[in-house]
Amino acid sequence: MRLALFDLDNTLLGGDSDHAWGDYLCARGILDPVEYQNRNDAFYQDYLAGKLDLQAYLNFSLEILATTEMAQLDEWHGDFMRDCVEPIILPKALALLKKHRDAGDKLVIITATNRFITGPIAKRLDVETLLATECEMVDGRYTGRSIDVPCFRDGKVTRLRRWLEENGLNLEGSHFYSDSMNDLPLLEQVDNPVAVDPDPNLRAEAEKRGWPVISLRD
Repeated sequence: MRLALFDLDNTLLGGDSDHAWGDYLCARGILDPVEYQNRNDAFYQDYLAGKLDLQAYLNFSLEILATTEMAQLDEWHGDFMRDCVEPIILPKALALLKKHRDAGDKLVIITATNRFITGPIAKRLDVETLLATECEMVDGRYTGRSIDVPCFRDGKVTRLRRWLEENGLNLEGSHFYSDSMNDLPLLEQVDNPVAVDPDPNLRAEAEKRGWPVISLRD
């Protein structure tokens, strides 16, 4: 079975769902709209610059999960999907997913953003397999900590390799679509790396290596 791997934020989505979740919480007064927003923006700039301290960011961003009842989190996430995610779902991304689905490929979303945020998004995109940064749960509640290898940079390769072994699959003929230089380690692993609306560093790398560069934006 041939694999079609997709980054999520700024690839299949016309924005970053992780950052947008913070914006959503601030816009509704759930979190401090000044202090939290400033820190959230600073972490996002570090991510774009390729210098994100992921563990520091996870400690910051997952705290709200630990302090909130599951029913409330689910309600917020439903509103977040409607108000923030649906507007950034790209029609061309849906068409690309359909193209690979119709070709009989196995679709996988592989993202650094945590599973709480991305699980419903993957379901909305009709992609069954999601590899994401995992949130620890104890007795049906989030603890505010992450578990397992974060699905970020080299961690994406680690998590994917383990998943491949568990499922008896390989990367022969595989595609991986991403916008970010942070995903270079995984782009180097697949037979068909594709830069999607790439950041400047990835665009330069793709042009140097002769990788396709495409846009899914309108």
